[in-house]
Amino acid sequence: MRSTIKYKLLNGLRRVAILLLVVWTVVSLVTILIELVPGDPAVAVLGEQATPEQFAQFRARHGLDRPPFFFSFPRDVQGARHFTWHGAHNRYTDYWTGVLHGDLGSSFRTDRPVVDLVLERYPATIELALAALLFAVAIAIPLGVIAGTHKGTLIDNTASVVALLGISLPSFVIGPMLVYLFAVKLGWLAPSGRFDWSDIILPAFTLGAALSAILTRMVRSSVIEEMGEDYVRTARAKGLSERKVVYKHVLKNGLIPVVTILGLQLGVLLAGAIITEKIFGWPGLGLLLVEDGIAKRDYRVVQGCVLIISVTYIFANSLTDMVYRWLDPRIRVS
Repeated sequence: MRSTIKYKLLNGLRRVAILLLVVWTVVSLVTILIELVPGDPAVAVLGEQATPEQFAQFRARHGLDRPPFFFSFPRDVQGARHFTWHGAHNRYTDYWTGVLHGDLGSSFRTDRPVVDLVLERYPATIELALAALLFAVAIAIPLGVIAGTHKGTLIDNTASVVALLGISLPSFVIGPMLVYLFAVKLGWLAPSGRFDWSDIILPAFTLGAALSAILTRMVRSSVIEEMGEDYVRTARAKGLSERKVVYKHVLKNGLIPVVTILGLQLGVLLAGAIITEKIFGWPGLGLLLVEDGIAKRDYRVVQGCVLIISVTYIFANSLTDMVYRWLDPRIRVS
């Protein structure tokens, strides 16, 4: 008993260590790429007409007067590069020290804490991602089951064509088409913004269209594969109705690979929401990352958005593992 508890504890600590390593790696890579981008954030924010004193005050306030990493290779007066060690006195160390204390820094442009900016936009992105996920599941599972149980029929062929269209059309094509049809022509829905519950319909449909197509094909394949198993024949021999056989036995076993895709695609939805949020003016992390972070060279905003998205993606994968164990007891035993 003690050995089992010790094993579970060590395994849990190992998983947490791996997850923290992934977050650190992702944010560090983004930080390195940001630092390699040519240009000066002080000039981008203050403009070229600012005085040298204003530039110096801006860099000192945001820590830009310190070197970016532990070491650098500056040029001397002759143009030759020399290795210089800066130790802990650098922006990279300062940033992670702040993260460990719950401080993601301040925006270069507004001087507002990045934590406040992210927390303002984070609920909108999660709301959009979950709505797209629910839409995809609500469409894919019934359609995939119907197609799988009617293999080779007109229903199956129609579902396959619809799924292929959903995979082929990107969000920047579907989004404007939906805006033109339902907002401009019919006037049923608002073209952009987040003011009413109905405003999420078009963005969620746009973001979840590709995922619903992928899930439909996977559910169909899983149902077809499970329908040939021995337990299905046994359930039918016991006198269970076809509906119970399909939805109580076949679908539950067939959902295991689907759950895998759902866990991975949640991160894709968060990343894909950048384009969708831009199209519909949805005030989420994607819009914050593109318009206030990348476009305006606000490094702290970019780092904060990437950090939160990475943590959310890892949490979704961990939640997927828990659902695995619920769907398949063999995974719990192993």
